[in-house]
Amino acid sequence: MVANVQTEGSAKFTCKRPVQDAPLRLFCFPYAGGGVSSFRTWPEYLPHNVELQALEMPGREGQLRQPSFVSVEPLVRAIAGAMKSYMDRPFAFFGHSMGALMSFELARLLRREQGITPRALFVSGRRAPHLPLEPATYNLPDDEFVQELRDIGGTPEEVLAHPELLKLLMPTLRADFELCQTYQYNDDAPLNCQITAFGGLNDQFVPRDELDKWREQTTGPFHLRMFPGDHFFLHSSQTLLLQMLSRDLVNVISSLPKP
Repeated sequence: MVANVQTEGSAKFTCKRPVQDAPLRLFCFPYAGGGVSSFRTWPEYLPHNVELQALEMPGREGQLRQPSFVSVEPLVRAIAGAMKSYMDRPFAFFGHSMGALMSFELARLLRREQGITPRALFVSGRRAPHLPLEPATYNLPDDEFVQELRDIGGTPEEVLAHPELLKLLMPTLRADFELCQTYQYNDDAPLNCQITAFGGLNDQFVPRDELDKWREQTTGPFHLRMFPGDHFFLHSSQTLLLQMLSRDLVNVISSLPKP
């Protein structure tokens, strides 16, 4: 049973395992087409004193029939609004692919407008934001767009081969791709929090050198961690990923000021 649901506008966080007096909250942001279910089992493997809050966006899961965001800024503002009641303790961000982009821009928005930043930013499967974007595919004809989804992976074949289900999900998938592929990076000072970039050794879309460029986005510590797998290594190498993430979270907690 999912507990502790908070909504604000079109963004919603859900927490499967609330942790009273948690020293750190980890906000998790999904990849294109993904949602809360991507992080469903994670609390079982993370440190017991870390509270995981997963973002549910419109156009999926419990908000399937709501229109999806197609640009980063309004989405990030909606997320910042949904976070207001969670700002009573230190926090960190984890985002994969589209989620990495969202978490980065959210961190910059919070710094700019509230003077706060996450203790750590874990970005996964996404090239550094100041690098050129991939060619636009969100507006391809349906058959070409479906082939693009098949090439990237992450969308189950049973979904791609099911016309009625695909028709239901296609607007959300196109919107997510548009959000990523029309993103405009604006120069700003680097963050001062730790950034850790995660990547797949066989990810043909995000090579290691483009992950390494994330180091230019912080004046704090930077780490690059590579895992076996392709763009969706967070599933195929989930156990190893969560082991490393857990170690990093323990280190973040140990660096917090003592109450």
